[in-house]
Amino acid sequence: MNGAKNLLKILNGKIVSCRKCPRLVRYRESVARTKRRAFLDWDYWGKPVPGFGDPNAQLLIVGLAPAAHGGNRTGRTFTGDRSGDFLFGALHRTGFASQAASVSRDDGLALHNAYVGVAVRCAPPANKPLPSEFANCRPYLETELHILKPKAVLALGGIALRAYLQILKDQKLISSHTAYPFAHGATYQLPGTLPRLFASYHPSQQNTFTGRLTPAMLAQVLRNIRAYLST
Repeated sequence: MNGAKNLLKILNGKIVSCRKCPRLVRYRESVARTKRRAFLDWDYWGKPVPGFGDPNAQLLIVGLAPAAHGGNRTGRTFTGDRSGDFLFGALHRTGFASQAASVSRDDGLALHNAYVGVAVRCAPPANKPLPSEFANCRPYLETELHILKPKAVLALGGIALRAYLQILKDQKLISSHTAYPFAHGATYQLPGTLPRLFASYHPSQQNTFTGRLTPAMLAQVLRNIRAYLST
């Protein structure tokens, strides 16, 4: 138990100090300086955002990237924005989170049997990382997978799904992405002893405000995962 916790702590220290992508460094630090009017009293994090959760998790949740005024402000992924409220609310309802609130990295929120990471660790301009930025961040997600050895992976959105599958392809564990197309509620048994792969629409406002993703839809995916983990 302590081994995984210590390894994740070392990894997260490397993530926080990363400056591999000049464009992302400039953007995240500029946002932290200028701030949003509603958060003028905040001391923005303004650095890469590490993973968060249970070091013994059987479920690894993969998102896209921190939000400029969410994770980039609070220092914890999916924290301090409406996407996070939606995700942690669903995790709380299905027993993976201690509370539904997600406002700061010291608000007492704890995850149970779940760990949250992202494909890109810095807030990107217009929420659109470049291919080179995905590539620079890929080793961090790859290392989380190696440390956690999850039984299930939940990809939030098609981009997160492809980022995870690219790791498997690079490791020659799968031959292509095409056998695993993105669809909400999709689940795939990957070759060998790889984790079971689940997919959901990303809990972005674009999806949740339009009803493309509802609380019931995300909760059902999480219940399916919990049922799988109990087998």
